[in-house]
Amino acid sequence: MTGRTARGVLVTLVSVLWLVPTWLVVVNAFTPAKEYTGSPRWWFASPGLFANLRTAFESADVGRGLLNTLVYAVIGAAVAVVIAALASFAVTVMPVRRPGLWFWFIFIGTVLPLQTFLSPLFSGYASTGLYDTQYGMLLIYVALTIPFAFFVNRNFMLTVPREISEAAQLDGVNWLSMFLRIHLPLARNALLAAFIFQFTWIWNDLLFGITLSLSPNVRPVTATLADLNGSYATVGPPVVLAGALVASVPTVVLFFIFQRFFVNSLRLTA
Repeated sequence: MTGRTARGVLVTLVSVLWLVPTWLVVVNAFTPAKEYTGSPRWWFASPGLFANLRTAFESADVGRGLLNTLVYAVIGAAVAVVIAALASFAVTVMPVRRPGLWFWFIFIGTVLPLQTFLSPLFSGYASTGLYDTQYGMLLIYVALTIPFAFFVNRNFMLTVPREISEAAQLDGVNWLSMFLRIHLPLARNALLAAFIFQFTWIWNDLLFGITLSLSPNVRPVTATLADLNGSYATVGPPVVLAGALVASVPTVVLFFIFQRFFVNSLRLTA
């Protein structure tokens, strides 16, 4: 009983420590920019969130950045998950040679640090006309999110009994129909979990956003907030915090909506 109580107290303390930065962001985002003294506030004063948001949307076009990021995160994550599901089906179900080699060939994309890709990507994008375009941003996000989505889907498809595919083959079902009618519905939870992971990664990306984009109608919201943060001497830190608070809402909402599918998928792919 004493050990259980100690664990409960420890978990509570750790949770409080994790919530302190979030609390400070929320409180200071509500602080009017003109009343900010330079020291963080610990409690709500006069409400200034909407005024700070209006300044953020007008000064750095945060609204356009949110729309750009929504397009990148939804389309990029969805395309990556579909491609990863097809690759997982090919490696685990279809009779391909050396499936382990194909797995590492795709998954090794997550091993190298992303910073190693920046210089060749920038040069390649500049020479091909993809720099500062929405198509270019979607292309890099899809390419970078396929390996982990492949890892999640492949681990799940390994749990599907091989007798199912063998019975489908005996009934004359071709590979595409087997994927669409059998394995894809079974992998729904894994697909949703991979989508949430990749949606969150794309939404929070800053590195490629500031490297491969420049125009406000192309830049993701994190790059827009970085621009706003660079000029917070004029707009004030509460404006930056208000923009960051709004930018963090979609990923939190998405996780809570699909929490049940997310947890079930982690249990199945563990």
